[in-house]
Amino acid sequence: MSKRDFKKYIAELKRKDLQEQLLDMYERFDEVKKYYDFIFNPQEDKLLDQAKFKISKEYFPVNRRKPKMRRSVAQKIIREYSKLEMAPDVLAEIMFYNVEIAQTFARGKDNISSAFEKSMYKSFEQAVSFLIENGILEAYKERIRKITVESHEQKWSNSYQFVSLADRVL
Repeated sequence: MSKRDFKKYIAELKRKDLQEQLLDMYERFDEVKKYYDFIFNPQEDKLLDQAKFKISKEYFPVNRRKPKMRRSVAQKIIREYSKLEMAPDVLAEIMFYNVEIAQTFARGKDNISSAFEKSMYKSFEQAVSFLIENGILEAYKERIRKITVESHEQKWSNSYQFVSLADRVL
């Protein structure tokens, strides 16, 4: 169904029928429930803490399992929160936290793969682009510097990319 057809359909519905359909969707679909829960009670601080906990568990599991180090977990959270139209500074915080916790995990480890390093650079690059798009780069300059220095100190094979990106935006 096209958007035009959908608009025509809902315009023809009676108010009570539309309310019933919305209530049904709220009860049936988690996405709809999350959306309305966020709209009426954003609690961005709580969601930020939840996101940080989920991301940190990837590198420092609470039950002594082997760390999974999946970038996809953070990416999924960022996508989900973007759909909710969360404040840009909260999303940026999650993006930078993801890179910083990964660097904390990698510190002192000899077996960090180049795929891991490339993945973290991709996350860093996306975070910096997000800052620029949303006009909040100034507030994150120090964190950009710290991440860049850390990649160099850990002798990541792609640390030159971190340096190059930082030089372009700082």
